[in-house]
Amino acid sequence: MRTPKPGIEVVQTLCRMCDDHCGINVHLDGGSIVDIDGYAAHPWNKGRICVKGRAAIDMVYAPDRILKPMKKTEKGWQEIDLAQALDEIAGKLRAIMEKDGDRAVGIWKGEAIGFAQQEDLARRFCHALGTPNYFSNDSECYVGRYIGYSLVMGALPVPDYANSDCIVLWGANPPYAHPNMTRAIMEARQKGAKLIVIDPRLSAIARRADYYLPLKPGTDGVLALGIIKLLIENNWYDKDFVEQFSIGFEKLARYTRQLTFEFVADETGISRELLEKVATMIARRAPRVVNYAGNGLEHHENGVNNVRAVACLDGLLGSLDHQGGNLLPEGAGLRNLTLYDEIPLQHLGPIGADKYPVLYDFRQECHTMTAMDTILSGEPYPLRAMIITAANPAMTNPNSRKVVKALEHLDLLVVRDLFMTETAALADYFLPAASFLERSELHEHRIYQIINLTRKILSYPSCQDEYQFWHDLAHRLGAGDYFPWKNETELNRWLLEPTGISLETLKAHPGGYRYGPIRYGKWREKPLATPSQKFEFVSAYLKGKGYPELPEYRSPAYLADRDEKYPYTLITGARKLLYYHSRNRNFPRFRKAVPGPEIEIHPSDAEELGIASGEPVRVTSKIGSLDIPASVVETSEIVPGFFQITHGWKEANVNLITPDAANDPISGFPLLKAIPVRIEKL
Repeated sequence: MRTPKPGIEVVQTLCRMCDDHCGINVHLDGGSIVDIDGYAAHPWNKGRICVKGRAAIDMVYAPDRILKPMKKTEKGWQEIDLAQALDEIAGKLRAIMEKDGDRAVGIWKGEAIGFAQQEDLARRFCHALGTPNYFSNDSECYVGRYIGYSLVMGALPVPDYANSDCIVLWGANPPYAHPNMTRAIMEARQKGAKLIVIDPRLSAIARRADYYLPLKPGTDGVLALGIIKLLIENNWYDKDFVEQFSIGFEKLARYTRQLTFEFVADETGISRELLEKVATMIARRAPRVVNYAGNGLEHHENGVNNVRAVACLDGLLGSLDHQGGNLLPEGAGLRNLTLYDEIPLQHLGPIGADKYPVLYDFRQECHTMTAMDTILSGEPYPLRAMIITAANPAMTNPNSRKVVKALEHLDLLVVRDLFMTETAALADYFLPAASFLERSELHEHRIYQIINLTRKILSYPSCQDEYQFWHDLAHRLGAGDYFPWKNETELNRWLLEPTGISLETLKAHPGGYRYGPIRYGKWREKPLATPSQKFEFVSAYLKGKGYPELPEYRSPAYLADRDEKYPYTLITGARKLLYYHSRNRNFPRFRKAVPGPEIEIHPSDAEELGIASGEPVRVTSKIGSLDIPASVVETSEIVPGFFQITHGWKEANVNLITPDAANDPISGFPLLKAIPVRIEKL
């Protein structure tokens, strides 16, 4: 921490500019934030803080931040009193529900103001109101991995990077997405750990790897199965774990026997020689091996099964819940905010649950892409109103034109956010939300078994925190009994009660309070949270739903059924250091550093197309076209024939050309990282 000037108050809390939740010091002068730096006593970031964290000041005091409720009229946006806005919104919701039922209302949670208690409060409101239609950004980020790992081991594990001997990153770039994951990885490397990175792009983390595998997008599953084949053929697997604590090993072994290394090499572009080197390194360093599947694996037609194949490595290597491997998370024992047991609503037909039942079974979440069709068609029933809290689907969901058309079709759209986003501009009401520095909530860092209480630093009169908003709306709609707490402080006390930990204790431990010891090998005493209570190389649950029981590989469409009209393949969504999805582009200093969008092109493709850096190109998919400047990267930075565009730019919104109908059959996740396209020089 920098030495504060005289008269400066310093308060510790957690940063929420991304999902890393770093410990920070907030420097206050007369109640105003004048500086933010890292809190050295927090074990997660140990005083380090990234540029996004420091930019929380830019967010809180941004000149374009909206601090008053607004209503759209024939004359445009007009400020409105908060109580009047809530009264009018409640009245319109009541009229819609009286006509078409409670399920005609949907709730959509985003990330822009954080997500933890915010998510559970939104879920609670849904069931208190009587609608099963909860939506979120998670149905195109995170949940694909959650389902894949949960099918195999009953949970999404927590990687123990710092104690690992070998770290394998599949489709992840921690320096840009999770800075402190990078720190833990580098700590392990200093102690001798090896790093293997699997990615079509030579990312920041790939440059530091012992082995970099530039595979073709969407082929991670067959690469993992190739490694599994080598582990089994060479008897490099944990026989005790496999025999006593797993099911389906023989079926998996038979399946991998039919795969040839020639097929694996043809599909992935990775030679058998490199595959064997990687498998040997992993086997020799087991069980202290982390296999981490990043966001890059989810956005494919076979995403969940590709993740399942990667997850199977934890059982074979004996690294599940082993120090230096992937740990099974243990929470502090907080109360559950959701009302799934008290008010089950699956009988009401959650949108998309018939088409993607696994998504709803595992997450009680509806499918956002199907929601667009439901709004526009009125089938299977009307979806007429939506409350969106800090999400920007008009920019971040696939097929943006359809998203905008659907949101405009609603009878009532309410958006809560900090800024006038592309989605908020479509709303009937804009309600200003409290930033993370204007709220207090509980957060667990499960890798350390600690719990934190974030601190409310400042407030604006009309910017409600998440609890207060749902509380006030619920009470207006006759569901107030489910939101009985006076404020978020009372709510936090209620959540903590079963743990025996007090708010005062948490306030006295800004670096986190240890709620329990880190334990390993818990599966020896406590059954896994799978149907068989064992590690599942095969899933009877999936088989019962009509899906393959094994993590079968399916070749991506651009390889299996190439359309000559679209000879190239587009990857979308690679992270940029300063931005987080569609956020932060209104910060002048960030825009000065990274001013606009671009398409990354391999030099050989650029030469073939006659394109130089800075020149505009037209990218065309089956649903539309996009004009964008080219950036010819170094030869090793991307696989030839593949192009990359980062999402979130209104100047060139890549989701104008991403499809919403090519989805993983299990999770419903959209195809965002292997889109057949045509590239033309303008």
